[in-house]
Amino acid sequence: MHFYNNKINLTAKFSGHPSSVCGYRSAVCGLHWSWKETRCSASLRLGFFAIILLAVSTASAQSYSTKNLKSHITYLASDKLQGRGTGTKGEKMAAKYITKQFRKIGLTPKGTDGYLQSYTFKPSANPHATTEDANVQPVNGTNVIGYLDNGAANTIIVGAHFDHLGLGYDKNSLDPNPEGKIHNGADDNASGVAGVIELARHYHDNDVKEPYNFLFICFSGEELGLYGSKKFCEHPTMDLSKTHLMVNLDMIGRLKEDKTLMVGGVGTAPGLEKLIEDARGNLKVNRDSSGIGPSDHTSFYLKDIPVLFFFTGQHSDYHKPSDDAGKINYAGEAEVLGFIQRSIDAAVEKPKFTFTATKNKTANNPSFKVTLGIMPDYVFDGTGLRIDGVTDDRPAARAGLKAGDVIVQMGDLPIADIQDYMKALGKFSKGEKTMVKIKRGSEEKSVEVEF
Repeated sequence: MHFYNNKINLTAKFSGHPSSVCGYRSAVCGLHWSWKETRCSASLRLGFFAIILLAVSTASAQSYSTKNLKSHITYLASDKLQGRGTGTKGEKMAAKYITKQFRKIGLTPKGTDGYLQSYTFKPSANPHATTEDANVQPVNGTNVIGYLDNGAANTIIVGAHFDHLGLGYDKNSLDPNPEGKIHNGADDNASGVAGVIELARHYHDNDVKEPYNFLFICFSGEELGLYGSKKFCEHPTMDLSKTHLMVNLDMIGRLKEDKTLMVGGVGTAPGLEKLIEDARGNLKVNRDSSGIGPSDHTSFYLKDIPVLFFFTGQHSDYHKPSDDAGKINYAGEAEVLGFIQRSIDAAVEKPKFTFTATKNKTANNPSFKVTLGIMPDYVFDGTGLRIDGVTDDRPAARAGLKAGDVIVQMGDLPIADIQDYMKALGKFSKGEKTMVKIKRGSEEKSVEVEF
């Protein structure tokens, strides 16, 4: 996953693309399914499938092998792959591994060259640029695509990016001295790739012929600007208008003790929010209606496709060399996959979703010249902004703020959520001081911060 500008501005990374978020029209046409000739047959089929699904879903939803997940993530996040930077030997090794898994499961190749879809792009050093930099060398990326053909009219896409930061030369690392260090990206996003592989295994082997086909796709180029998913959406190997739903898995390997995760995109089709609520089981879910986010589902949303985005939250190892396989919560990821499967199972009971455009909550974010040097907890559902990590030798660290602190006020500005925090930052300039009120456990205190 890629958060630009201190992981706050969720739209900035897309503005360099021709179909940028900033230029995206707000009035889009939905995708509608005509029932005129198929109402009876479709209803009977879906009703019959629901009976079958009820019999098998409870037993299968919690059956994900932590051994398999650990095997996938341990390899993909090993030093041998040197961080899976897009266009590198390590990325090609990862693509080869995913191809092997798709072939072993029995998926049909759906790339332009077997399972692979190769592409070339010029990454932008400036995510706000509207023209390519002539001095930037082209990069070769690869998507890996497998297909489960159920003979249906429409398809569910399940995806995750498999690239990461390589050896830290692409300016996306949060390590103070990243260059030459292997960024293994176990949670970001070997965890999502492992999830795609195991979901593909489940739907291939479950002895149920769902009334939708499945396309399983692993993208590269995500960390540099969603290039892999964007290239697929520009040059799809299936008819995108036949897409029922795109499900994106990005950083699903760090489920916390309170079992809270975030699901984005619930407003992109009627019924998705209730579907998620009914499928969550004992997990706590923070829901975001927007189809825009810092990951590959955005490319599909911008093609008028309903999306769901699953994310267990950030942590202090995000975009650092310390994001290693040993820190993954494998039992937690298996639980998350059960939830994702239940969500997909519920989706296959529905007629083809009607796309709904959503309000982009971050489109009007203010610009700001200062930061605190913190990592927000994006799955926190309380009042205020909870700190997930603090960067050394930055204003927050110098003021004594810690992970777990909840910011409730900056100066005279109350902070109820991340949007308030961003607005508050826009009020300050470098060198200014302000009092920041925090909650630390049951204690409330104020500290002076100098930007």
